[in-house]
Amino acid sequence: MSETDPIVTAAVVQAAPVMFDTPRTLAKLADLARKAASEGADIAVFPEAFVGGYPKGLDFGARLGTRSPAGREDFRRYFESAIAVPGPETEEIGRVARANAIHLVIGVIERDGGTLYCTALMYGPDGRLLGKHRKLMPTALERLVWGCGDGSTLTVVDSAIGRLGSVICWENYMPLLRMAMYAQGIELYCAPTVDDRDTWLPAMRTIAQEGRCFVLSACQYLTRADCPPSYDVAQGSDPAAVLIRGGSCIVDPLGAVLVEPGFEGEAIRVAELDRRLIPRGKYDLDVVGHYARPDVFSLAVDTRPKRAVSFSGPAVSSTTSEDQENGNA
Repeated sequence: MSETDPIVTAAVVQAAPVMFDTPRTLAKLADLARKAASEGADIAVFPEAFVGGYPKGLDFGARLGTRSPAGREDFRRYFESAIAVPGPETEEIGRVARANAIHLVIGVIERDGGTLYCTALMYGPDGRLLGKHRKLMPTALERLVWGCGDGSTLTVVDSAIGRLGSVICWENYMPLLRMAMYAQGIELYCAPTVDDRDTWLPAMRTIAQEGRCFVLSACQYLTRADCPPSYDVAQGSDPAAVLIRGGSCIVDPLGAVLVEPGFEGEAIRVAELDRRLIPRGKYDLDVVGHYARPDVFSLAVDTRPKRAVSFSGPAVSSTTSEDQENGNA
């Protein structure tokens, strides 16, 4: 698609990783991206936690006031499946985007020091990492294994196909977060998720109409067979058991469903998006413009990074002044 062409071909990829096996997951990602590009997609959106996995059904051995050795071992495996951003895995994803000349939006589990974050990465067709977003508020037991993002990654980026941003799973139920994205002029609102309930589509339709943007939501389709034999979950050990059933969808700025949710298995679903629908929708509703009431309501967004430790002044050295005086430096 050229920069003047109003038509964007978008794909939502409904699939699962190979749990606890990041190299095989990256190989699967490359294959799925190639298939999406072969269907003419300008952009392919992958689900939440596609790289690194969403370990549905695990409790990581946690009870109030106690953690089990087996749960710690589950977390170790999960931690080692996560990736650094940037890092060799993000470079590999960039090569996939470049090889297929496609925009990619991918949910990953990001490892930063000793903490994991649920993150969405956005790539351009030249393979550049355009931006990332860390999930602000993990939900329920997710808080046990993921840290909270901050306002510094409420990211909307320019691309050849429009203003692009990501909001992950139940963050989409945070009205103020959505408002912050609308205020940045988001046009392709990507919603990677693992929420496979029937209530997800109505929420995506509401967001599309509220923001007058296209909503592209990709959900995992995860079976017990995608997980190792030692994956001890309440759903049992039957390889055919469905842990996350899909439900990916695409909605236009007036709320029309372009891709209906499907629950039959892994799939790549494609739709054409006419970007001219965005200004047509803004005609009568712009919630951060002519339909706002800043005299009554206002929103302040803190986009400063929040760090637990900040160093100022000269660089910290492991060599002490006593060592230097004794000639040990």
